Amino acid sequence: MLIGSYTPWLVVISFLVAVLASFTALDMSSRVTTATTRRTTWLWLVGGGCAMGLGIWSMHFIGMLAFQLPIPLGYALGLTTVSLLAAMASSIFALWLVSQPTLPHGRLALGAVLMGSGIASMHYLGMAALHMQPGIDYHAGWVALSLLIAVAASWTALFIAFRLRSTHRRLRDRAAPALVLGTAIVGMHYTGMAAARFPAGSICGAAAGDGLQAQWLALVVLALTIAILAVVLIVSWLDQRMEAQLLRLRNTDLSSSLDDAQAELTQAALHDPLTRLPNRRLLQQRIEQALAEAEQRGSRFAVMFMDLDGFKQVNDAYGHQTGDALLVAVADRTRKLLRPADMLARLGGDEFVLVVPIENDEDVATLASRLIQTVGNEPLLPRHDLQVTASIGIAICPDHAASERQLMAFADAAMYQAKEAGRNAYVLFADWMNESAEQQFQLLADLRRAIGSEQLFLHYQPKTRVAGQSISGAEALIRWRHPQQGLIPPDRFIRLAERSGVINEIGRWALDEACRQLRVWHDAGHDGWTVSVNLSPIQFASPNLLKEVREALQTHRIEPRRLILEITENTVMRDTEASLTLLQAMAALGVGISIDDFGTGYSSLLYLKRLPATEIKIDHAFVRDLENSSEDVVIVSAIMALGHALDMDIVAEGVETVGQRAYLERLGCDYLQGYLLGRPVDAQRFMQLHDLPRPRVEVAGWKAQARPGASAG
Repeated sequence: MLIGSYTPWLVVISFLVAVLASFTALDMSSRVTTATTRRTTWLWLVGGGCAMGLGIWSMHFIGMLAFQLPIPLGYALGLTTVSLLAAMASSIFALWLVSQPTLPHGRLALGAVLMGSGIASMHYLGMAALHMQPGIDYHAGWVALSLLIAVAASWTALFIAFRLRSTHRRLRDRAAPALVLGTAIVGMHYTGMAAARFPAGSICGAAAGDGLQAQWLALVVLALTIAILAVVLIVSWLDQRMEAQLLRLRNTDLSSSLDDAQAELTQAALHDPLTRLPNRRLLQQRIEQALAEAEQRGSRFAVMFMDLDGFKQVNDAYGHQTGDALLVAVADRTRKLLRPADMLARLGGDEFVLVVPIENDEDVATLASRLIQTVGNEPLLPRHDLQVTASIGIAICPDHAASERQLMAFADAAMYQAKEAGRNAYVLFADWMNESAEQQFQLLADLRRAIGSEQLFLHYQPKTRVAGQSISGAEALIRWRHPQQGLIPPDRFIRLAERSGVINEIGRWALDEACRQLRVWHDAGHDGWTVSVNLSPIQFASPNLLKEVREALQTHRIEPRRLILEITENTVMRDTEASLTLLQAMAALGVGISIDDFGTGYSSLLYLKRLPATEIKIDHAFVRDLENSSEDVVIVSAIMALGHALDMDIVAEGVETVGQRAYLERLGCDYLQGYLLGRPVDAQRFMQLHDLPRPRVEVAGWKAQARPGASAG
């Protein structure tokens, strides 16, 4: 048997090449993973795989060139090329595998076997390129060990490359794993070489023919390999630096965009979306600031509450789009009269408030007169020849009050005196109005204290399914029992709550209380019952509404489909696109959507068909004269046909006579509600009256206006 030996410096070089190839492999895995386009991914995958395969192949051939036999050696070009291709194919496969989003154990094991087989094939194809005669005799044990090392090295390489593929890794983070992988690859090669037995008298056929000579092949392979690996690493480094620069630029742009977005969010949170005027929140801040300045400097300022006369008639006659255009025109005209220190805000609807620093009462009187002339003397929308007037109430700090709430309440009271005096006028708050304003202020304070106490409670009015005449739900109506004044009419305190902003707290309480009661009913065995809460326009516009609905459902463990949210037709049409967005988000939660008081507003069929509504409630105004008015019959029939065509249930409210019920049943109504079917009662009484087998109760929230279904039970 021929005895071989190794050239030490070539062995060392083969080890260094293996480490360099391993480092390149780890770097390429990160480039492939973070490539942003399909084309770039494939360029890094193929280019990096070829460079990595060349490095592994070079280590193998340098290791073989380090092996010396007492006979000339050469390498057949064909098999040598095939062995190189095997190394490249294995490397490309490895890079592709680690670039995938996940690498489960089964895929990792299969990949290690395939890659290890490729590397082993490269080695033994390279050995076959010697064309030894007689052939090389391999020791089975050593061959098996070399295959095992190849698979283990591949498993390690794939695992480490997958874990270290982040581009944020530093050089030293990849150096140690590259050293481990390089050692494993070298170990596989020299184990394979140890398996080879060369019989005595053997000759190298490749050296005798047209094979590649070992002497110069070593230098060519070494130089070419190091050059290619170096170029690949340099290109990768440059690409990484370019990506880092682009990332910094993107972060700069993102930071700028975030600043812009923050400014827009602040603008949206503090301004009315229609007129771009400050909203109630910013108005309160401005009044508090003016109060502080008045206390420090002894200055005076006026709060002017302006309400448009005739605006509702314009809305009813021409629709909300024209009404909105009118509001914008009023805001634009009023702005032109203001000084830099003055503020104009919109509370909502047709209500505006001005905060104006003054020296004397004549200053505010002059401004009020100019406002009335500006709003009322010329048509605001000449195309429609529309004209409205303004009623203005004025309260002055510190003459009348020294708090934001009192100033607003007193200015509001003065404005109503202007309306009672004939409208299109201004009124300065006077002591004789104090009693009424103070009563409203006290009532509002009492209402704030009532929230969360037993003074506020819900009554439930049944809703009947026409098919089977069974109870299918109920409407919850809010009640306030004042400790001194007794029951307060809903239209009195709801309007006050809406004007003061307290309505959001009341609405949140009503939503939570209705869901809490529903959980009580579910726990009592009535798990088919649902609850439907009516939302006020102010509450519907709250940015926290979606969160509050979600929290109420989660807190009381209510299935979303058991909650139905009722909104009026006019509320939806105030800002159709914003309403659609919010309602779609509500529907995505799984809750039902009911369009209340349908037929009394000016909704567009274009938007109605886009609403994710599940129910239409016909206003009692159409039901009241159903027996005597053919027009109402036609309207109700048309509403039912429209609702059913849009796959919505139809509910008729205000049913008080047998004749009305008969008409509605013949017309195809799905649900009925009204005094004929049951008056509002408290939750316990409701369950006693309607504790039927497998009932379905639906609870709708409080109503802002008193109506047949909203009176005290």
